[in-house]
Amino acid sequence: MVLFPVLLAVVAAISAPRICYQHPVTAPVAERFDAPACRWCPGNRGLDYATRFGETVRAAGPGRVVFAGPVAGRRWLTVAHADGLRTSYGPLAATLVRSGTTVSAGQAIGRAAGRLHVGVRRGEQYLDPATIFGPAVQLRPRLVPLDGPAPPRPLPRCLAAERSRPAIR
Repeated sequence: MVLFPVLLAVVAAISAPRICYQHPVTAPVAERFDAPACRWCPGNRGLDYATRFGETVRAAGPGRVVFAGPVAGRRWLTVAHADGLRTSYGPLAATLVRSGTTVSAGQAIGRAAGRLHVGVRRGEQYLDPATIFGPAVQLRPRLVPLDGPAPPRPLPRCLAAERSRPAIR
């Protein structure tokens, strides 16, 4: 009986869509994720980028805008993705999309109001955004010849995002 729920969780994880996330800006990372010790404790619940005022902010992955509006007098935007993650961007000088809009990876969604904060959550748990950026790992079995060199591996679908990874200060 215990095996059935575990099996369901494994099947759900395997069938969940794989999304290739990319950094929303090309500016360097100014401050890394710093998990707080408790829900109300200090920390940095995302990545902060050294963006300039008006710099274009792009969606890290495809999804639907679930919030675009003010939080404590500053503009923020949240995108829900098919794999259950939510990415939040702010503060923004301007939003270029509205709540309910479907966005694609790399689509312009706003303009930075200075230093940009990007957060990632699964449910109410904050995740380190740096762990989701880069090529999606897809394990696929493939046949290789026993005599001679193996054919070249296919390029990851996020190669462009991997090459445009910003520097970390």
